[in-house]
Amino acid sequence: MPDTHDFTATTLPQPEIQPLDALLPAEPLLMMGAGPVPIPARVAHANSIVINHLGDTMARIIGQVQAMARYVFQTRSPWILGVAGPGSAAMEMSVTNLVWPGTRVLSICNGYFSGRFAEMARRVGADVTTLDVPLGQAAGLQEVAEALERVRPAVLTIAHGETSSTTFNHRLREIARLARQAGCIVIADAVCTLSTTPLPMDEWDIDVVVTGGQKGLSSIPGVSLIALSQRAWDRIEQRPADPPHWCLDAKLAAQFWHHASYHYTAPVSGVLALHEALHLVCQETLERRFARHARCSSAMQHAIEVLGLKLYGQPDARLHSVIGIEMPAGIDRAQVCRHISVRYRVEISGSFGLDIVRIGQMGEQCRAHHLFRTLHAFGSTMRDLGAAVDVPAAAAELERALARMPDDAV
Repeated sequence: MPDTHDFTATTLPQPEIQPLDALLPAEPLLMMGAGPVPIPARVAHANSIVINHLGDTMARIIGQVQAMARYVFQTRSPWILGVAGPGSAAMEMSVTNLVWPGTRVLSICNGYFSGRFAEMARRVGADVTTLDVPLGQAAGLQEVAEALERVRPAVLTIAHGETSSTTFNHRLREIARLARQAGCIVIADAVCTLSTTPLPMDEWDIDVVVTGGQKGLSSIPGVSLIALSQRAWDRIEQRPADPPHWCLDAKLAAQFWHHASYHYTAPVSGVLALHEALHLVCQETLERRFARHARCSSAMQHAIEVLGLKLYGQPDARLHSVIGIEMPAGIDRAQVCRHISVRYRVEISGSFGLDIVRIGQMGEQCRAHHLFRTLHAFGSTMRDLGAAVDVPAAAAELERALARMPDDAV
C-alpha cells in the first residue's frame, strides 16, 4: 500500500529559538515584589514531579491538602477546593457560583483587586454597587453599615489585603458581622494575607475565602485554593441554573476534590507543590508564622523610615505582607524598579497608578537575609538615583529590630 503522507510539505520555516538558559539571567533575581515570591526547595522539588491525577496516591495527597488547608483557613468546613489557575480564578469561582443575573452585590473597593471582584460580578449579570474607599485607607464600619442598609445585597466582596495599594482591611471581622446581620454572603480575597495575618474563617463567620499559591503560601503561581462555608455551599446547590463557567463550576470541581472523579486533568505538579507549601506552614504553626510576619514587617517599615522615605497609607491600614513606599520628587518608580533589578539583582514592584513602589514580606520573603539584602539594594538604588537617604542608619535599625527576635523566627 503506497505511503500517502508527504513529510516535506511544510509551509513555515522552523523558528530560531534560544534555549531557556540563554533567556534567563545568569544570576537569579531575588523576588521581593508583590508576588510571586521565592519558593522553598521542597516546594520546587515537588513541582518537578508528575503523577496520575486520578490515582490512589493523588487521592491521598488531595485529602492531606484539604486537611492542611482547613488548618490554614481555620475552618471545619468540608468544602475545600483547588483551582487550576491564579488567585483571580479562585475569585472568579466564588463569584460565578454564588452570583447570577440580578443578584445584588456590594463590592468594597480600595484598590485594583477588590475592583476586580466587582467586574467579575458585572460580567455574570449581577446588580453591582461599589463602596469606593479612598486609596490607602481601610473600609470603615459606618460606611459599610450604611451601604448594606441602602443596597441590601445578597453577596458582599472585600479584599482582606488589597495588594495593589498595600492596604489592610483590618475591620474585616466587624464587617463580616454586619453583613451576616444583613443576611449577606461574605467573600474575602486573602491572596496576600492567608498564613501571614490572622484570618479565622469560622470564628469571623466568613462564607468564602480565596487565595493563590504564589504569595503568602510561598508556592508556585497557577494553583489556588477556595474554602466555602456550608451556608455558601447551600446557596450554590440552590442556584436557579448552572454557572456559566464550566471549568469553574464548584459542583463539578467537588467531584474531583471530594470523590477523585474526573473533572479535567488536574495540575498535579502544582498540587504537589501546594501540598509541600501547606506542610511547611503547618510545621511552623500559624501563631509563629503570624508573629514572624508582623515583627519582620514592622522592622522593615521602621528601617524604610530611618532611610528617609515615607510609607504609603494610614498606619493602621498598612499590610504586614506588602508595604508601599512613596517616591521622593524627581524619582521615577519605574526607573527604581529597573535599577534595583539590573544593578542589585533584586526584584520589587511598581504599582497600579500610585507613585509608590512595593516590597513584599510574604512567606519566604520574610527572612532576615532577604530583608537585609533588599534594604541595602533599595537604599543603594535610591542613592544612585539621587535621593537623600541614609543606608547605614537604615541597616542598623533593621539589625537592631531583628536582633530582638528569636533566631528561628527569621
